[in-house]
Amino acid sequence: QVQLVESGGGLVQPGGSLTLSCVASGGNFNSYGMAWFRQAPGKEREIVAAINRNGGYKAYADSVKGRFTISRVNAKNMVSLQMNSLKSEDTAVYYCAQQWRASGLVSMTADAYDIWGQGTQVTVSS
Repeated sequence: QVQLVESGGGLVQPGGSLTLSCVASGGNFNSYGMAWFRQAPGKEREIVAAINRNGGYKAYADSVKGRFTISRVNAKNMVSLQMNSLKSEDTAVYYCAQQWRASGLVSMTADAYDIWGQGTQVTVSS
């Protein structure tokens, strides 16, 4: 029913910036919190940022705090991740995800999300 499509990934030099976007179709986007996850080669998927359904509350992994900003525009069914001061350690496939339970809460646990996009590759390298 709900589909999430990410875009904006690419190759960037260390210290550079990228903005990822995720557009949802189907369902009630406004009712659900969203998150960005990433998975680097050989590593487990990890949550990097989350936002509640109204956009008033945000949470970040310590590894990206101060560098990444999550935001959403509900009128466009869109959630974005602005990434600044990128490091090689940020190289990963980035996924957006939607909560399975409609609530106004932010969740930083993977089991709160059950709908996933296909992912977009971010590579930080010289």
